[in-house]
Amino acid sequence: MLLRATAFFTLAAGGPPGAQASLPDSLAAFLGHGVSHRLARWRAATLREVRYDLALDVTAPDSATGTVVIRFTRTGDDDVILDFRGRRLTEVRVNGQPLDLAAVFNGAHIRIPSNTLTSPSSPSSPSSPTIELRFVSEIAPSGASIIKVHDPADGSDYLYTLLVPADANQLFPSFDQPDLKARVTFALTTPLHWTALANGSLARADTAGNRVTAHFTETQPLPTYLIAFAAGPWTRAISAAGGRVLNLYLRRSRAKEADADTLLALQHRSLLWMERYFGRPFPFEKFDLLLAPAFPFGGMEHPGLVMYNEDRFIFRERPTLPRRLGRFSTILHETAHQWFGDLVTMRWFDDLWLKEGFATYMAAKALAELEPASDAWKTFYQSNKPAAYGVDQTRGTTPLWQEMGNLDLAKSAYGAIVYNKAPSVLKQLNFLVGDSAFQAGVRAFLAEHTYANATWQDLLGAIIPNPEEARRFGQSFMLRPGMPVVETRLTVVAGKLARLELLQRPAQPALSGPAPWPMRTELLLGYGAAPPVRLPVTLSGVVTEVSEARGKPAPLLVFPNAGDHGYFLTLLDSASVNALEQGGFKSIPE
Repeated sequence: MLLRATAFFTLAAGGPPGAQASLPDSLAAFLGHGVSHRLARWRAATLREVRYDLALDVTAPDSATGTVVIRFTRTGDDDVILDFRGRRLTEVRVNGQPLDLAAVFNGAHIRIPSNTLTSPSSPSSPSSPTIELRFVSEIAPSGASIIKVHDPADGSDYLYTLLVPADANQLFPSFDQPDLKARVTFALTTPLHWTALANGSLARADTAGNRVTAHFTETQPLPTYLIAFAAGPWTRAISAAGGRVLNLYLRRSRAKEADADTLLALQHRSLLWMERYFGRPFPFEKFDLLLAPAFPFGGMEHPGLVMYNEDRFIFRERPTLPRRLGRFSTILHETAHQWFGDLVTMRWFDDLWLKEGFATYMAAKALAELEPASDAWKTFYQSNKPAAYGVDQTRGTTPLWQEMGNLDLAKSAYGAIVYNKAPSVLKQLNFLVGDSAFQAGVRAFLAEHTYANATWQDLLGAIIPNPEEARRFGQSFMLRPGMPVVETRLTVVAGKLARLELLQRPAQPALSGPAPWPMRTELLLGYGAAPPVRLPVTLSGVVTEVSEARGKPAPLLVFPNAGDHGYFLTLLDSASVNALEQGGFKSIPE
């Protein structure tokens, strides 16, 4: 069934990148700015088993000097194209032989001629060349891949990387696309008194004069945007529980302000919950937390070195409950990414929603179980639905899956559709198939694509066993822009419901088309002092009659999205509006 569903999606959505990539007649079109989708698909089809042996010296105030040795297996006999837009490229060697920089580098890409690479003995035989490159990259307070923060409190400097979504090639020459995962070995040279951190564990440290070089263990396969390091005079807090050791790093001047024990305890709880839900252990070698100063996001899920926003995690005054729960939600979000985004990574940034929406949804699911009094699903509604509905009912909305011709466009994809609509759609998907089927599908998805890449088609194929149902859901929610509006229409005879219908229409017909969205929801009949009645409803057409409501006492209120499982705007009937306005209900019943 999975294969059949995937085969349909290949036709409907253009197929997974790399599935049918063919060698181009000319590579010149790939050498422009950014990383084009055509280049990425071609490379994914011709390269595999990538390894980066990366060494950086960050002792200079505004630049890092580096060397990267790249090894990979290739098929075919074409040139190889790398991406680089750092400050300067100083040397390129292929299998030990130097190349003319002016001939191979255009400021955006490095084209390695095929005749310098080890030629295969036959078209089907792979070759494994070694490319060594020396380079210089920027260190700056902003706009660079290595961010530098000066602490005026004690005069210290701190460095950390941020390569998402497509800035790894600003740091070092690489195949900067998410579906060429690579094993990374890191060596970082810093001032003697600094602590260096990276995705891998510290293997050894070599001291020479006033410098120290930290060597880190090789990682599991990572997409380039998740490669990370940090360096500075960090202070550390440690926590061990259940055989797992967690390290929390933060700058010295704020160490006394941080409730380190609480943060480490929350991180332990998050990892245990995710391991239980996903049915597999934490998939990477270690888990370090870094409170990064001046961090532009709430957090970033680098395997082995998760970075959190310092200001959001250190409270200067007694925090409110929403602030504490918000911090826990961020921890849960980044922890969920370790499986959904890191272990299994989207194939291309057109599926950005796949990792971000899933992490947000799993954070809410985990918070609801770990903190039952938190009203996690009410917070989920308040944090996501208004923002999603506000964008998705306009003419400027986009589908969840956003076609992207070049990774230059990836930063523009972040927004309410990715972060707010996506988790709302996943909540509907969970309710549609049920908790057990949803969890089993997620586990199957992770098992099939471990340390590899996947698409939304793969996810739906794992969760929805019926290929036609998977196709309809994908067409409606992943490929189709816009959202539905649901209205209630009821007929009352002698104080009883003679007929109750739910009418569905698109918020933007010209954009979305007239077809209904397939959904499952729960209808609530509110009776004031009497207990409400809940009725499950499957929306399958433009008009859906709720036959189970026939003959029931006429309610004061009809609400078609009890539990907030559906993804639609609700227009109440006039009687329900009057009941709310006249104080029949202080709020819509839970």
